[in-house]
Amino acid sequence: MSTPHAAATPPGEDDARVPLPVLPGTGPTPAGTAHDLELVIPAYNEERRLAPTVLALADHLRVMPVSASLRVVDNGSSDRTAECVDRLAASGIPITVTGCSRRGKGAAVARGMVTTKARWVGFCDADLATPATAIDDAVALLRQGRQVVIGSRRCTGASVPVRQPALRRLGGAGFRLATRRFSGPVKDTQCGFKFFEADAARRIFADVTTTGFAFDLEVIARARALGLSLAEFPVVWSDQEGSSFRPFADGRRVAGELWRLHRTMHRLPPRVVHHAPATPATEGAG
Repeated sequence: MSTPHAAATPPGEDDARVPLPVLPGTGPTPAGTAHDLELVIPAYNEERRLAPTVLALADHLRVMPVSASLRVVDNGSSDRTAECVDRLAASGIPITVTGCSRRGKGAAVARGMVTTKARWVGFCDADLATPATAIDDAVALLRQGRQVVIGSRRCTGASVPVRQPALRRLGGAGFRLATRRFSGPVKDTQCGFKFFEADAARRIFADVTTTGFAFDLEVIARARALGLSLAEFPVVWSDQEGSSFRPFADGRRVAGELWRLHRTMHRLPPRVVHHAPATPATEGAG
């Protein structure tokens, strides 16, 4: 049985959610009903990588003891990303697609965070470099009262089966050295696997202005400045092909983001409550 394709939200209508059709028998939660957990996937021209990610996430979320939904935020894709989501609507987990006309991964993630209706909200990358099973650990920490839960490749117990290229690892080391003022005790700011208590997410992302590579850093800096409880937990992470980040070409842009972040945050002294300080780096973490 075929279903009609759902188009991404037109530019300028970012706040709208477009519920995608689900085949009979899958038993979705009615549209508009709040879930325990909403997982946001920012996507830009991800029609090739999105399907296995959504299916893996849906398979795991179905067996978790929480109600859950998936939301793909289409960041102005020119391919068939939205149609890909449409074809996956029979996965058994409610799936929506939201358009975001403001470019950049940070903008796409923020769109999902500030408009969520769930109790908890998280985001992961479309390549699913961290397996879906790590959601269990994140939810356990949220249940314990943590407001910001950060997947980390640098905690004891983390594993990096497929490492980033040497140049990326070198650049990552330089980035961490240059940003300690903002990251504080958080050892891995850039892993794309973060979860939040929904109200904390709205407080953080309502003011986030960085849309590029450094947006994760601003998220952590603002969480610390707000005095929210943070926790890192170890994940398994594997480098995936298809990254759009180019160390040389994008380096100047990242430097500009860090300078703007410095000017924005220097008046906000951190009042951190960090329940689970990260431990020494796992070898090979990016």
